[in-house]
Amino acid sequence: MSSAPLQSGKVPARLLREVLHMDAPSPPELLLPPRLGEDAGVIAIADGALVVAGDPVTLTGADVGAHAVLVNANDIAVTGVRPRWFLATVLFPEGVVEDDIRALYAGMRAALERHNILLVGGHSEITGAVRQTIVSGHILGFAPDGAFLRTSDTRHGDVIMQIGPTPVEGAAVVANEVAAAERSVPPALWRAALNALDEPGICVVEPALRATALGAHALHDPTEGGLSAGLYEMAEAAGLALQLDEDAVLWYEPGTVLCAAVNADPWGALASGALLAAFPAERAEAARQALIKDGFAASVIAHAEPGSGVRFKDGSALTQFDRDEVLRILVSS
Repeated sequence: MSSAPLQSGKVPARLLREVLHMDAPSPPELLLPPRLGEDAGVIAIADGALVVAGDPVTLTGADVGAHAVLVNANDIAVTGVRPRWFLATVLFPEGVVEDDIRALYAGMRAALERHNILLVGGHSEITGAVRQTIVSGHILGFAPDGAFLRTSDTRHGDVIMQIGPTPVEGAAVVANEVAAAERSVPPALWRAALNALDEPGICVVEPALRATALGAHALHDPTEGGLSAGLYEMAEAAGLALQLDEDAVLWYEPGTVLCAAVNADPWGALASGALLAAFPAERAEAARQALIKDGFAASVIAHAEPGSGVRFKDGSALTQFDRDEVLRILVSS
């Protein structure tokens, strides 16, 4: 047992395994219980399955209502199910004005409408318990046939495809929260980073559903901890190793430039906007070409093999980060 204080960021994986009792048997109606690397839970109901997820947005106050919709929608979509219903708990700091509240809900509703998701409930309040606005989202989808994907369904021999570049979310958060970085970034890249939540965007709903239709075995949504954390989570969930082709990774230039400006490693920077998809090797190239034809950037960056962890072709391990690199910068700035 340890009484040492923990850093801000994700709860350590070893502690999550303990407190979530991941080795305990699950009741039959819980088709996908809490597991490391899984983005959602799945509950059996009449005529299908209910897919549920929850995620807060805590690192930025920029368009936080829309941001919360998108990161939660991604968690449902990576099960191969379309997100349909959204609830939001919104905590405003003291001193908020009415126009700030209107703006948050306007952004939230615009994001919901773009993706045909309904706001069905939640809670909002003004409280001295927060220093900036926090939105904690909860989202649901319905699989009428009860079929869904698990991250743990990645198989030996699968190839891992990256769909969409990284770190898009990292670029947006740094640009909106670390104003001093502007001096070190070309103006065009700075403007792109400021608007990265909208263009290229952080929503992976459509590429996730398209990848499902093209025969993906498993999907994963890398978020906090960056592409590195996403790959390690995918490997651990499946009980496999991933061999990584560094040259094939799709990087978002405003994100990598901003990371360099603030001395952050883009491998560990907020990665919403990228999607990891495990395809059987024989179907991967046709799927990649179909995704590109549909307007999605796609590249095979790894393959799954027996073992554990994530390694480059030369055998060296991909760095794992104790906390997200963007969070580290925000805490220290």
